[in-house]
Amino acid sequence: MGAIVFAGIVWIARPDANNTGAAVQKSSSNGVLSAEEQGFDFGTISMAAGLVTHRFVVKNTGVDPVNISKMYTSCMCTTSVLQKGDPSTGSGQVKRFGPYGMPGHGFIPKMNATVDSGEEVSVDVTFDPAAHGPAGIGVIQRVVILENNAGDNIELQISANVKP
Repeated sequence: MGAIVFAGIVWIARPDANNTGAAVQKSSSNGVLSAEEQGFDFGTISMAAGLVTHRFVVKNTGVDPVNISKMYTSCMCTTSVLQKGDPSTGSGQVKRFGPYGMPGHGFIPKMNATVDSGEEVSVDVTFDPAAHGPAGIGVIQRVVILENNAGDNIELQISANVKP
C-alpha cells in the first residue's frame, strides 16, 4: 500500500503533471532529437565502490533547433548533467546544465538548452548504488527524461545489478 501512495506522490509531483493535454502540446518544430543509445546496463556493481556514470549522446537530426526545457530523473539516487560543446575542439565553449534530479526531491528548474540542427549534446547520468542503503541491492532500472519542443520526450535508461 505504501508503494502505491509513494508512486502517486511521485506522479503528481513530476514536472507538468498538472497540465491539461492542451497545455502539454509541443510547439511545432522540424527538429528531431534522437539518442545514439537509449539504454545502458552497468552490469553488476558494488554498493561499496561508489558512484557510476555513463554518458549518452543526443543529437538534433532535424532542420530546426530544438529546445530542451526540462531534464529530470526517476529516482533520487540518480542525477543527470547535460553538456553542450566539446572541450576537445579548442573553442572552450562548453556549457553545463545541472545536475538535475528527481521531481519532488527539490525544485527542477527549466533548462532552456537549445540544440541546433546537427548539434550533439551529452547527458552524463550518475547512479549512486548506496543511496537506498542495505535494502537497495538487486536489479535496478532508472530513467532520465528530457522534455523538448520537438515531439516526444527523450528517455534514457540505465540498469544495474547492485551487490553489497
